[in-house]
Amino acid sequence: MSEAVFSEIAMYVLLTALIVYMGFIVWDLAKKSQAGRFGTIALFTVLGAGVVGFIIKTILVEVMQL
Repeated sequence: MSEAVFSEIAMYVLLTALIVYMGFIVWDLAKKSQAGRFGTIALFTVLGAGVVGFIIKTILVEVMQL
């Protein structure tokens, strides 16, 4: 396995772990601040938009390289 392949696999695995951890942080923040159902949905929507944007950017870059 070359370094480039290992780096690509490691990036995707660690990035996924980071996104899951950020989801846990948002959930914990909503729980500790007693945000309620609407507040929790708002937190996940607003803070999750950055994750969705990153995923869309990655997909667009791959499509444009074809």
